[in-house]
Amino acid sequence: MASFEFFAPCPRGLEEALAAELAELGRLAPLSVGKQVPGGVHFAGPWAAGMAANLHSRIASRVLLRIAQQGYRTEQDIYAFALGQRWEDWFSYQQTLRVDVTGIKAPVRSLEFVTLRIKDAVCDRLREKTGSRPNIDTSEPDVRVFAFLTATDATLYLDTSGEALFKRGWRLDKGAAPLRENLAAGILRLAGWRTDTAADMVLYDPMCGSGTFLAEAAQIALGVPAGVARRFGFEKLKGYDINAWQTMKVQAQEAQRDARVRGVPSTIFGSDISGDMLVKARANLERAGVGDVGLKQVDARDMAPPVDRPGIIVANPPYGERIEVRGRRSPRDAGEDGDFESSGGRGQFQRAQPDGVDAQFFKAFGDMLKQRFTGWSAYLLTADMSLPGQMRLRESRRTPLFNGALECRLFRFDLIAGSVRKRPQEGEAESSKPEA
Repeated sequence: MASFEFFAPCPRGLEEALAAELAELGRLAPLSVGKQVPGGVHFAGPWAAGMAANLHSRIASRVLLRIAQQGYRTEQDIYAFALGQRWEDWFSYQQTLRVDVTGIKAPVRSLEFVTLRIKDAVCDRLREKTGSRPNIDTSEPDVRVFAFLTATDATLYLDTSGEALFKRGWRLDKGAAPLRENLAAGILRLAGWRTDTAADMVLYDPMCGSGTFLAEAAQIALGVPAGVARRFGFEKLKGYDINAWQTMKVQAQEAQRDARVRGVPSTIFGSDISGDMLVKARANLERAGVGDVGLKQVDARDMAPPVDRPGIIVANPPYGERIEVRGRRSPRDAGEDGDFESSGGRGQFQRAQPDGVDAQFFKAFGDMLKQRFTGWSAYLLTADMSLPGQMRLRESRRTPLFNGALECRLFRFDLIAGSVRKRPQEGEAESSKPEA
């Protein structure tokens, strides 16, 4: 059985969580987890290993098949290196092509120029072997070639995923720039929510927006494979193990049907201030194959525990412009905190410093956590490093994560009766280790 080397990129900060997830996939296919590097994990195995990672990984962004690696000095060296690969063994000139190049400290004129040279090399190779060149399609290509450059080496990959893996295939409406599904899944894993633990846990997202955390949590609890509703790039490549794939796909579809019969666990809850967002969340949950969870229209400042035992809160809180998305409370409704807005939308992070709206919102939210959620743990993702101060709470852990290129923190708050916030000292060590 042939063995291949793969690389699975992921959101930075989730490498250890991804390595653990890949190790668990060894029950489905022979798979050996390799080195973790910033932004991804190497692994090896037969075609079935790459297919299993595509179908089941919730944290990986893609699964790349390594073609070759070689040292270089100039762009011409990279062209010759790419020209020497047997691309005709993987795809035909009749398929459309896209090439992407990234690098660290690469001594080249520009990555864009290297991209053109690799594209030329692949096309020249196919023309030499078949008599025709493939067409280029940068939006929906049949085949994607990736190259990664260091100061000394070039590595060529074939993408086996197609569209990025966070695109699960079930989302109807994202709201405004939602949290990506694979980052949400990674946060759930850091919070301890896994298929083998979910039955004994309670989960609540009080600002659920279009339901990303909830859909991921429900599918995890029910054992629904992340990619059951989509297609993959390897299905357009030559030589993949089609028999193993058909078996794997049938098993995934059976798991999805079984989940629909069993229904969503009664320990997953969500709320949002916006009724419109809850309509979108319900539609997304239905398409995700998990049905409805316990959803209510509730302002996060007025939230209460959905059950009478402690659990975990996960949220990607709104702030700044995002708090203004769905309307303004009147001073009468806002009580002593005055006039402020609230939103469960999922916009890109805009501010590193709070404004008055932010401070009022998070003070009220923090008060609800302290007063009503004793014994719970809250996991909040934000790019605002002052969030604990605004909530008058001391975090028990802060984990650096990246939302795309934006540096964020996942703050964990363990809510203890009578707890008061103690301000961390400047430069206090941050944890980058996932929760068990």
